[in-house]
Amino acid sequence: MSREDLPDETIPATQQPRRILVLGATGYVGGRLVPRLIQAGHTVSVAVRSPEKLESVPWCDEVTVFRVDLDDGHGLSDAMSGVDVAFHLVHSMNSGIGFESRESRSAERVVAAAEKANVKRIVYLGGLHPDSDSLSPHMRSRAKVGQILLDSSVPAIVFQAGIIIGSGSASFEMIRHLAEELRMMPAPNWVSNRVEPLSIRDALYYLVSAVDVTDPVNRAFDIGSGDVLTYADILKSFSRIAGLKSRHVFRLPLPAPTLSGIWVGLVTPLPFKLTLPLVQSLQEDALTNDHDITSVISPPASGLLTYKQAVELALYRETEGTVDTNWDADTGNLSQAASSLPNDPQWAGRQMYEDDRTIVFPDLRAEQLWKIVVSIGGDHGWYSWPLAWKVRGHWDKIVGGVGLNRGRRLPDSLRVGDPVDWWRVVEMEPPFRLLLRAEMKVSGEAWLEFTMADQEDGCSFRQRAMFIPAGIRGRLYWATVSPFHSKIFPRMAENIAEAARTFG
Repeated sequence: MSREDLPDETIPATQQPRRILVLGATGYVGGRLVPRLIQAGHTVSVAVRSPEKLESVPWCDEVTVFRVDLDDGHGLSDAMSGVDVAFHLVHSMNSGIGFESRESRSAERVVAAAEKANVKRIVYLGGLHPDSDSLSPHMRSRAKVGQILLDSSVPAIVFQAGIIIGSGSASFEMIRHLAEELRMMPAPNWVSNRVEPLSIRDALYYLVSAVDVTDPVNRAFDIGSGDVLTYADILKSFSRIAGLKSRHVFRLPLPAPTLSGIWVGLVTPLPFKLTLPLVQSLQEDALTNDHDITSVISPPASGLLTYKQAVELALYRETEGTVDTNWDADTGNLSQAASSLPNDPQWAGRQMYEDDRTIVFPDLRAEQLWKIVVSIGGDHGWYSWPLAWKVRGHWDKIVGGVGLNRGRRLPDSLRVGDPVDWWRVVEMEPPFRLLLRAEMKVSGEAWLEFTMADQEDGCSFRQRAMFIPAGIRGRLYWATVSPFHSKIFPRMAENIAEAARTFG
């Protein structure tokens, strides 16, 4: 997907600024909703159990933060005071005895506080589900919470959505990791169930738009892309969109939701506390039953994204437009909703391995180290274990890579785009940072970064090797080479420093 093909994200401008409270701002949807409410022109406050989790979020200074514990209601009345619209986006993925009753009691506390504060509307995001008495505990809990909100005296809009597609979404990450790790996937019979995925961009559009609904609406609405696939189709389509080799899903005549959840937890980075309820929730179809939402909220001007478009958008944001934040407080600029956030869990996004080492050299400055770093490779070599670098270079040539023979354009200077043996210069900030991307034949993507920072006691020198594996072969490759890093990289740093003392 090119930049020109990216669909525009529509943030509805508010008809009337309102005071908004978001419960669940540290979650996947809540963390992306808050900056869009701010840009729409609303005054936003957030209620979270642990405010410290918001410290790395770029919009933290733009909101009022309340410490609230929904298990006992502590702080909820203060947070709800003066609020026009409250978003209830709290749903624990922890299971166990009493899980459903705890969720229901939390919803009842939200309702009581909203009624007392004369809140005008509650907005909730639940899950698509059939009318069935055999729903999974988590789907049953979401349905129950939605009904509690609808039964209150405060008008509620309860959205019911299927799997949300965007980097960081637990459902999307499970799909991603399964597709990347397994070419052959035996799966229980739930892979034949049908689902109507929804992009995170469009989910946020509906949530933001709900604030400006003026009609006295109090009901649940199904929201979906209109793109109906089976879970097997979801996995195979992701593989094609991501440029992976064909994946094959074999349906077994077994339900086995618990065993499936354990198995998914073993082969993906997602924790068991997520994979168990996620897989249990796949036991039913997740399809919209009607399109009544269009009578209250019109679709986005650019249209709802298909599953293919949603995946392309998520992958584009990671590979071509990766950002660490999605909010610029000075300009109010938003990046695409599919981007990652600093407080996303470690299993979100593509799995990355790192070898990260920092040494402080008290007798050197960044300028001295920089002169050596920009001359690395070519005739100067890599300042550590020359035989290992030569062997790796020869092996790269054997398997069809560029090896070490390409060398450098100039011996003592670099510019962005220059080759350095099997590396390519992708970023430079003289005299503080050099980022190289590997062009060797390897099952994944690799980078090597050098960072220098002057400080009172000398200069810190950081070497960081980063690797994003492609499937199991990539993970095996990292497991094979990482022991050598403990010998190569410390010695490389010391030799670069010694050269800087001599020539810098």
